[in-house]
Formats: sequence, C-alpha cells, structure tokens
Amino acid sequence: AAEGPRPAALTLLGPVPGAPSCPHGPALLFVKSSQGKEEGRRFYACSACRDRKDCNFFQWEDEKVSESRLAAREEYNRHHQPSFTHRQNVDRYKNFVLLPSSKRRFCQECQQLLLPAEWEKHSDHQFLCGITNAQLKSPSQLLYPLENKKTNAQYLFADRSCQFLLNLLTDLGFRRVLSVGTPRLHEMIQSKASQEEEFRVRSLLLDIDFRYSQFYTEDEFCHYNMFNHHFFGGEVARETCRKFLYEENDERVIMVADPPFGGLVEALASSFKKLMAMWKETEKEGHDNKEMPMFWIFPYFFESRILGFFPSFSMMDYQVDYDNHALYKHGKTGRRQSPVRIFTNLTPSMIVLPEEEGYRFCAVCQRYVSSGNHHCDLCNSCTSKDGRRWKHCVLCKKCVKPSWFHCNICNCCTLQKHSCGKTDVGCFVCGKAGHKRSACPSL
Repeated sequence: AAEGPRPAALTLLGPVPGAPSCPHGPALLFVKSSQGKEEGRRFYACSACRDRKDCNFFQWEDEKVSESRLAAREEYNRHHQPSFTHRQNVDRYKNFVLLPSSKRRFCQECQQLLLPAEWEKHSDHQFLCGITNAQLKSPSQLLYPLENKKTNAQYLFADRSCQFLLNLLTDLGFRRVLSVGTPRLHEMIQSKASQEEEFRVRSLLLDIDFRYSQFYTEDEFCHYNMFNHHFFGGEVARETCRKFLYEENDERVIMVADPPFGGLVEALASSFKKLMAMWKETEKEGHDNKEMPMFWIFPYFFESRILGFFPSFSMMDYQVDYDNHALYKHGKTGRRQSPVRIFTNLTPSMIVLPEEEGYRFCAVCQRYVSSGNHHCDLCNSCTSKDGRRWKHCVLCKKCVKPSWFHCNICNCCTLQKHSCGKTDVGCFVCGKAGHKRSACPSL
C-alpha cells in the first residue's frame, strides 16, 4: 500500500465500507503503531501501490473533504481509467484477427493492438509488425512486463513451473482454475484447450493489468485488484466470477494466486477469504464445512503469516521459478535457489513432486520434500525451508539453518556475526530482524 507520511511500523485496519477511492479502487485504512499499540490519526492510502510515485492517494480518516475536492478526485479517477472498455477491446480484437499478417501491428509504447485506421496516430512510436496468431495466444510474452512497478510486479512463471502446475491441477482432477494474477498459467490453459479437444480445463484470469482485456473476452478475464477485492467491471464482472465458481457438472474449482511478494499479506488474505466465501455461497451441497481448494504462491519466509490467516494451509517444498527474475530462478543463472513455494489447503500427500527434479516422498511426514530436506527425529518432521539440510539445536529445541550457531548471550541460534542482545524491530514486510522494510528481500 502507498507510502504515506508513515514511519516504519504501520498497521492495516483493512478495507472498510464507504472508503474513498483512487484509480485502483477503494483505499485501505491504516494506522501508525508502536509496540503493537495504535498511535496517531488513521488514514486511507492506495491499496495497490506502495510507492507514492505510482499513486499518491492519501486522506486522513477524520478529514472533511470539500465538494470541489471530491469532484476533482472523481474526475482524476475517471481520467486515469483505460481509454477503451473491455467490451470495446473485445470488438477490436475480433477486427484485428481478420486482418492479414502484414496489417497486424502492436504499438510497444502504448502496449496496444493497432487497427490500420490508428497507425497515423502512433506513427512516431515503436511498433511490432506481422503479429502472428501464436503471439496473440501468448500475450504475456508480447506485453512488456511491468516489473518496475511494485504494484504489478510481473514476474512470470518459467515454463517448467507453469507446466508442472498445470499437470498437477489436471492430475488432481480440477477442471476450472481461478487464475488470480497468474497470466501465464491462464494462457497455457487457454491455448491447450484450443488445440486439444479432450483437454477439459477452463480458466478465468483475475488481474490488475488491464492490457489483457485486449486478448480475452469478458468470460475469460476480469480486471481485478487483489489487495482490496475490487472488480473494476462492477457487478457484471463479480457475477462472471461467481458463475465461474459454480461447480456445474461436478467440475471442481481451484484458485491459484501469485501475488506481488511485497504486497501486504493481511490485505491479500482478506481478499482471498472473500473469493473463498463467494465459492461457498454458490450453494453446492457439501460446501458447508469445506474451503475452496487453493494454491497461494509466495516466498517461504511468509509461512507463519500465511498460516496465521489460513490454519488449514501447509507449505510444499516445490520451488516455483520465474522467467524474468534474476533471483527466483533455478540453476546456474539465478544467484540462489528460488525461495518461492506453494501454500495449499489440499492434503500434502496428494501433491506429487517430480522425482527427476530432486524431490522424494517422506513416509513419516506423508508429503514430498526436496532431497536436501532430511527428516529430524527430534522435531519429528522434515524441517528445512530452503532446500538445504538444516541442523537440530538441542538448546533451541528446533532445527535451524546450517549457517546458524547457538549464541549463549542471545540464548538463541543466529548468524555467527551479529550484535548480541540487540532487539531489532522486525522488518515490516516479512517480520524478520536485521533489515528495514525498504531493503526486504521479498520486495
């Protein structure tokens, strides 16, 4: 959320009814806090942008906003909406596919498919010519990733991870995938469905990147902000989502979410609970005591935070790789192994991980673990979180990272080089000590 005039510690009070809106939908309510206590005035800030350069919306909760300022704000919000509606984009696409290859252009500066009548207007822009059907079916590769914006943080699944996820979902018998912020998984499902008649899986993409509306119909894509559970298309889009979640013909639904890693966990959890509630409200018999199946893809160091919101979840050992992220990649090109994992409410033993990639089944834990993750008899579990073999500390009564040692002064295990007795306030993003929010590795 937006960097208002705020110090290190900040508490999200959540989405509240009647909150003011910015171009990203209803703002979230925050308060400054110290040692867990609220202090200072509460304020609203943008739900999606943590950097005020991207969205500078800010309003004190108790502030009286004048009529003229409200009108100016509405005008600003309107002005910052996309130039075409989703409906118009769908019609434009229909016209675009009818064009011969020589007349198919894509403006790289405006990130827009161009019809011949618009060429003149974009004449001094860089554009791609001869757009193929294959490119139209892989928009995530045609569009420029908005990775400079923390709001979008568009790191796209590597092919290996995407293929693994899709195979896993089909093996588990899911026929509908609610793809929240996972455009590459969505397009892989779409293109497989158009090529293979017996492939029965369907996907609905919910994403804040409106550029995708140029390639998908209103039944395939909803413009959605996962930080405040806001459907930009209003009740119509909400209904599309609701209808998709209704399991007709016993087509089981699963939600796969891949949020920006710097996003506020509590804001995401709140939205995901609302999507789960939507599934429950479809009134299918047997939903009563169940949760909608879900994969939440996030770095392992958020485990305690995620399990705090979803006690039924557990973390899998599978390392999710990304194409355009230097750190979150397997093998020689990345600086380290990917810290990204799958959190799920499915029974861990059902999640079969590929043995050829170094995963094995632990009969005691009844789940697949990475080969370096050894079972600790004292903890009675496979304890490693990062793929390396962890070691048990008798004094701490738990397993710790191999690079940590027990410090008798601090009375806990920590890195060998550390300042003793220094109670560092944990980072605001991941809760860990030793770094500030702005330098958090999860951003």
